[in-house]
Amino acid sequence: MRFVADFHIHSKYSRATSKNMDLENLGKWARIKGINLLGTGDFTHPLWFKEIKSKLEPTETGLYKLKNNVAQKIFNVSDKNNPLFILTSEISCIYSKNNKTRKIHILVFSPDIQTVEKINAYLGRIGNIKSDGRPILGLDAKELAKIVFDINPNCVIIPAHIWTPWFSIFGSKSGFDSIEECFEEYTKYIFAAETGLSSDPEMNRRLSALDKISLISNSDSHSPSRIGRESNVFDVKFPEKISYDEVIKIIKEKNPTNFLYTVEFFPEEGRYHYDGHRLCQVRFSPQESRANNNICPKCGKPLTIGVMNRVDELADRAIGDVLPGAVPFKSLIPLEEIIADAISKGVKTKAVGEYYNKLIETLGNEYAVLLDSDRLSIEKASSSEITEGIIRVRERRVEINPGYDGEYGKIKIFRDEEKKRALKQKVLF
Repeated sequence: MRFVADFHIHSKYSRATSKNMDLENLGKWARIKGINLLGTGDFTHPLWFKEIKSKLEPTETGLYKLKNNVAQKIFNVSDKNNPLFILTSEISCIYSKNNKTRKIHILVFSPDIQTVEKINAYLGRIGNIKSDGRPILGLDAKELAKIVFDINPNCVIIPAHIWTPWFSIFGSKSGFDSIEECFEEYTKYIFAAETGLSSDPEMNRRLSALDKISLISNSDSHSPSRIGRESNVFDVKFPEKISYDEVIKIIKEKNPTNFLYTVEFFPEEGRYHYDGHRLCQVRFSPQESRANNNICPKCGKPLTIGVMNRVDELADRAIGDVLPGAVPFKSLIPLEEIIADAISKGVKTKAVGEYYNKLIETLGNEYAVLLDSDRLSIEKASSSEITEGIIRVRERRVEINPGYDGEYGKIKIFRDEEKKRALKQKVLF
């Protein structure tokens, strides 16, 4: 049975995050998206942790679920498809190492509430964990690993969005050139890394040093409707019995029999895929950046070097080299964006919302629409244009102007001339 997990999200207590990022809305949207297991995010924040303890209860397997009095407000509490939760948080480590300022974001998984209480108490003595859902600590990533593993060796440490320029282990602005350089003797406990929205597994496989670890993908969502835009898909026979230990084992072993695939953004859509300067509206491929000595031709300042360039710098394999036994991946575009492009409307318009709701009500959830449903079923619940858009995304027949320097990439599923021709046909009809 397909079991979808999104481990990295944020709560309403993180900066630049929707006020609707509460457990009720997360539970509701997990059902809409087709997500079975969702990270809590932000367990270091005292107010969010208080909500976690008051609204979630442990299952028999080390995962958590909404308490009945909370769940009954949003869905049938006896439904086996109701989402589970796993205790996770992201921590920003900013520190100096080897004469360079490092800014690394780290995901922490905890097996239970008691462990979180100990982690929070310890980190609260080091820095301010109340100001942001993702606390900023002047703490070496290696020291964070030591603290967490000393408290409970069953915790998990995973470097987040590992190529993002400003805040990641390989980031061009403040990262390292290897996992070993960052975590030193604790490298042996780092068995997974998060690819981030601006890279996909194919790009990461160009770096042979990552062969020994698992590549996971998560939404890093700041609003409920964006959860699941990247995720991890497991094969689980009895989802109501899956445990914390089993989830970690599946990630660690990275066996495609159990770890079926990851769901990815098209990496070009990510905000840091290419190099550039947003204010100058300069977007460069790695080759163009090198031709300009990584300097913006408009303002004369250094470019923000993006993910593709940084992968090129560290890679020891060619693009497209096959890694036998690697976990596969599928690239998708969020359903609302496909509908918007198909009908030439804004993503948040009423027309897009009506089509979206009809598809979810008819076919079950967003992943069912994007991955499973046949052409006829989709068309009955929407239109021929929307159906064609979904099929094209499945077949990777899209055009994207890559994102750069914090600007998301622009997707085109239908060419302008196609839309003009379709409009003429409707007018004629």
